[in-house]
Amino acid sequence: MYPPRAGRMFRPLPYLAEYFGAVEVDTTFYRIPDPIRTGDWVRQVSDHPNFKFSVKLFQGFTHTRKASLVDERAFHKALDPMVRFGKLAAVLVQWPWSFKNTAENRRTLDELLSRFAAYPLAVEVRHTSWASKDALALLRERDAAFCNIDQPELAHCLGPTSAVTASLAYFRFHGRNAAAWFAEGAGRDERYNYLYGPRELAPWVTAIHEASSVADTVVAIFNNHFRGKAVANAFQVQHSLTGQSQPVPSQLIEAYPELESISDTVFQRSLFAAEGGGRAWG
Repeated sequence: MYPPRAGRMFRPLPYLAEYFGAVEVDTTFYRIPDPIRTGDWVRQVSDHPNFKFSVKLFQGFTHTRKASLVDERAFHKALDPMVRFGKLAAVLVQWPWSFKNTAENRRTLDELLSRFAAYPLAVEVRHTSWASKDALALLRERDAAFCNIDQPELAHCLGPTSAVTASLAYFRFHGRNAAAWFAEGAGRDERYNYLYGPRELAPWVTAIHEASSVADTVVAIFNNHFRGKAVANAFQVQHSLTGQSQPVPSQLIEAYPELESISDTVFQRSLFAAEGGGRAWG
């Protein structure tokens, strides 16, 4: 959705803050940034007082399980600028599909939640075994949000939920590209190459709306990022929730013409056909 001629001085964060109220930071999952960098992120969105960050917890705590006390301190320091300026919406504690609901794993989860209890936490689990009363009770006790996810309906994959276990409610959309989800050699882009249709989004819009009457904060994140599909679906959900036209960038409408019906952007069709008989957009 970025401008086609953005230039070297273009800054994505303030641009996104013009359209949405939050962004999920993926880079912190792979490497813990220093507070100078996160402080710069905060400064970039200082003109948007309601804009916040959702930050993924470093994978060393959840996937490799090799994070040290040094890593823990570094992560706290990285979040400090966001906390000090009221820009932290959530810390997403994301576990792999292989992390199943067992007594040992519940203890592991509980211990990790206690270490990061100072932050608003959301826990994403992907195995269907976590759709249980004991898991929800654990999260309620820790005031941690159960992350309601949409993912391909495959064996032992967690299905749609609308649980609210904390003052924070969290929703995350991965797309439904079942063919590539567990496929060997399927890259990240192909795995999340999916555009939701209005009928698929409708039940989730209802769930988000209902969660907003219970939770103080509701975060909804689209992870079907390939070619701007996450942004397109995010605009559609915002429109459904607010009933208001959306400021959809013209370049996004060019890629997804169905967004024209919800946009307040003046978008003119070209009088000339594109080469090969297709439609051209101007």
